[in-house]
Amino acid sequence: MGRTYIVEETVGQYLSNLNLQGKTFVSGLLIGQCSSQKDYVILATRTPPKEEQNESPKHPKAKLDNLDEEWATEHANQLVFAVEKSLNKKRLWNFTEEEVSERVTLHICSSTKKILCRTYDIHDPKSSAKPADWKYQNGLSASWLSLECTVYINIHVPLSATSVSYTLEKNTKNGLARWAKQIENGVYLINGQVKDEDCELLEGQKKSSRGNTQATNHSFDVRVLTQLVLNSDHRSTATVQICSGSVNLKGAVKCRAYVHSNKPKVKDAVQAMKRDILNTVADRCEILFEDLVLNEIPEKKDSEKEFHILPHRVFVPIPGSAVMLCDYKFGDESAEEIRDHFIEMLDHMIQIEDLEIAEEVNTACVSSSVNTEASLDNTDDEQPKQPIKTTVVLKIQQNIGVIAAFAVAALAAGISFHYFSD
Repeated sequence: MGRTYIVEETVGQYLSNLNLQGKTFVSGLLIGQCSSQKDYVILATRTPPKEEQNESPKHPKAKLDNLDEEWATEHANQLVFAVEKSLNKKRLWNFTEEEVSERVTLHICSSTKKILCRTYDIHDPKSSAKPADWKYQNGLSASWLSLECTVYINIHVPLSATSVSYTLEKNTKNGLARWAKQIENGVYLINGQVKDEDCELLEGQKKSSRGNTQATNHSFDVRVLTQLVLNSDHRSTATVQICSGSVNLKGAVKCRAYVHSNKPKVKDAVQAMKRDILNTVADRCEILFEDLVLNEIPEKKDSEKEFHILPHRVFVPIPGSAVMLCDYKFGDESAEEIRDHFIEMLDHMIQIEDLEIAEEVNTACVSSSVNTEASLDNTDDEQPKQPIKTTVVLKIQQNIGVIAAFAVAALAAGISFHYFSD
């Protein structure tokens, strides 16, 4: 028996109202969450057309082979096999053995409305498609629990002078990987308590007259305690290396994650929180470094430091749901620009008043002086006097990657649809 997908009714309405606009087919992304028993889908969004496609539409050919895989990959950031391999290179975390590795593709005929639902195992490129059930349910978007956390970071990343082939991005990812282990091994307090990971998250909560736990719009406060255990079993030594510079990441990071209210366990909530922490820090670094390369910002002289403001998170709710997705903005981007980004990505109307900007102060300090440093945390209390304000046109692969897999940490992007004519 295949997997069952419980789908918000508004998703069905969205798919039914899609307009092919003279094309043979359109593709898109389904956003939802995988669990051990059932999978949930709460949003569908079509792949935005490329600019050149908007300017000069061409006559489509009657083959799905003409789907622009690269562009669809940038939008979904997780299309079944090829994109899973690409995205895996950017992750600071690994899948667990217990996690569901199947992702769904949905094919819909525009005239007959016939649905073909199939799943693929993304960990096995040789796997064949399996049939799956697609069932609509009203009010699914309201049945989610939110977790919120503020993490204070002070990450020091030495830039190796001996590995000249390493880019700034690769050096930083290596440094973030060490920090990620602390986050993975941290102690997580949920509403001030440490709970057994196999306990139900809603254990002890009040139940309704029908016997169901009241979980609508329920929010949990999460705090992370990281530790360095130094004993006979965990000896630590400093490794001296020649460095061409260093990167310091400092600030308070606002993190949010969501889990469905159908008997979630503590370990599900903790895992969702961990991944949002790791994803948002890694993604902001990637956005910043891309911006530095694209804008060719000149380097400072030797022994000087550059301070850059990392992008802030901007949250927006999924229409009709308490679940919020996120985008990133630099300081000089207007609310109108951010709203337009969301509209393009989600293909849903977003109001400016729906935007929620996280109040954060985060900086990246890039030092280009040649020095020798130990690969232990080196705290630098110097604060940026006048941070360099950088702007960036947030590209689709950045935004939708964040939206589909990062901001809603437990959401499993990589479930896609094709809508075509017969």
